[in-house]
Amino acid sequence: MARVDWRIQGIDVTNCNCGWGCPCQFMSPPTRGNCHAGVVIRVDRGHFGKTPLDGLAFGGLFAWPQAIHKGDGHAQPVVDIRANAAQREALLKIMSGEETEPGATIFNVFAGTYSKVHDPLFRAIRVEADLDARTAQVEIDGLFEARVTPIRNPVTGEAVRAQIVLPAGFEYETAEAASGHVRTREATIPLSWDSGHAHLARIDMTGAGVVRNRAA
Repeated sequence: MARVDWRIQGIDVTNCNCGWGCPCQFMSPPTRGNCHAGVVIRVDRGHFGKTPLDGLAFGGLFAWPQAIHKGDGHAQPVVDIRANAAQREALLKIMSGEETEPGATIFNVFAGTYSKVHDPLFRAIRVEADLDARTAQVEIDGLFEARVTPIRNPVTGEAVRAQIVLPAGFEYETAEAASGHVRTREATIPLSWDSGHAHLARIDMTGAGVVRNRAA
């Protein structure tokens, strides 16, 4: 059966409780033995079949008691309150890994690691990001706040630029590594840390995986 044709292009702002660089990016165990994360994606251009997704945002809060691949994760999906019924359904299907080749996207891979997916929330989502500056401000109304700043040299205080390059990645090819400061309010999955890992990436993804030719 043919999959629905979909594509999202935009900005991914990911924060997790690991040390800068995030061991998961290099197939290593999480810094503190578990993985807690808050992710927001701003869709600058996108569609799911004939449903346009331009200008919307989505994401979620996540927690795994051990490394992600060991499972038993909890997920709290969140979709932009501005999305209409068709757009909500589309974004939730993308997040759940549906209409996707097995293993082709981070959504599809992670979906197999959840033991609990909470009912989706529909909230106002604000995303401001500057990849070159390694800065971002993210807010999910009443739920989640994240401030992303550059990693700084502990001796000189100067901003340090580091990139994560994954030519065969299922989320992105290149991401800017940064420092994240996260808080939640009245969240089913509470998150709180300072100076955790953050990365900012331009994403271009379809049901077949990351688009690597950068064609529009």
